[in-house]
Amino acid sequence: MTFARYMQLCLYHPEYGYYMQEPERTGVAGDYFTSADLHPVFARLVARQAAEIWDFLDRPQRFTWVEMGAGRGLFARDFLNWTVKAWPDFHAALDYVAVEPAPRRRQRLLEVAASDKLRAIESLEELEPVTGCVFSNELVDAFPVSVVTRSGGKLKEVYVTVEGGTLREKLGPLSDSAVAAAVARYANQLEEGHRVEVCLAAARWIRSAAEKLARGFVITIDYGDLAARLYSKERPRGTLLAYHRHTASEDFFAAPGQRDLTAHVNFSALMDAGREAGLEFLGFTTQEKFLMALGEQSQFSELYEPGQTEVERLQARLNLKRLIFPGEMEGPAGMGTIFKVLIQHRDASAPQLTGLKFATP
Repeated sequence: MTFARYMQLCLYHPEYGYYMQEPERTGVAGDYFTSADLHPVFARLVARQAAEIWDFLDRPQRFTWVEMGAGRGLFARDFLNWTVKAWPDFHAALDYVAVEPAPRRRQRLLEVAASDKLRAIESLEELEPVTGCVFSNELVDAFPVSVVTRSGGKLKEVYVTVEGGTLREKLGPLSDSAVAAAVARYANQLEEGHRVEVCLAAARWIRSAAEKLARGFVITIDYGDLAARLYSKERPRGTLLAYHRHTASEDFFAAPGQRDLTAHVNFSALMDAGREAGLEFLGFTTQEKFLMALGEQSQFSELYEPGQTEVERLQARLNLKRLIFPGEMEGPAGMGTIFKVLIQHRDASAPQLTGLKFATP
């Protein structure tokens, strides 16, 4: 089978898929951290941007915030708890939709977030056209990817086979003309022996999001980059990694369904697919600049809770540093530059959002 099919099964098989099982996947007990795991300030600052978007859309009586891949419900909990205090009028208009494919996780996130504003669905297909925002944080990196290399001067795709009872990779012809088209469009200088990933599912997802958005925004936060920087000679093996207990490796065939498989997001492809689906590009920036812009006016007052000790306040500041400081992946330096923020919109008169204040034109 193609590597993309193998990755799809490893992550989303109804019974054995990594994201469909009960064990914690994020946080200290999991395999990696997300921004929402580190501190509520992440959701609170995004909520500030959401409230501003509501204003730009002329304060509709019903504003639907769609969180894709809602996971444990930590972001939803922090977002809803903050908006009810900080922007009660905005909170009153909120219709919070959490999209989560795993049934047990849907039930759990409803319990964690515990709000009458929240509803959970399995997929975007269940959603009616909405006015509001489709939001995702570390969603697209978990979509299955095709792996392409140049071998003997020709493009080859990586397949997964069994030899001697062991899973192994084997090169074969490109399985889909769309894979070939993506390589030609974004990685046409692929050198002999080098590898790139092609995520056809990302384009399908952004088209689905566009179809469900009558008016509003799509905010995509993930690690990755524009194609020109992503597909470079500095990444001869591509960006595909397996994560287990906060350790990255290229052992993709060990314990299928028990490790996270992930690849950097090609934001150029998301921009192009969004435009073809009717979404207009608004801005692209780093998580560092996005959060700094949103926290500037309040001087990050969202960081603290009443009655905190100085030690607790210090820990909060350290978590904020990890969210905004430059770094690679989830290393100790921080998430600020490896994570990017893409904002697209439909029928919203190209507003100037605060989160894009420091974005490089």
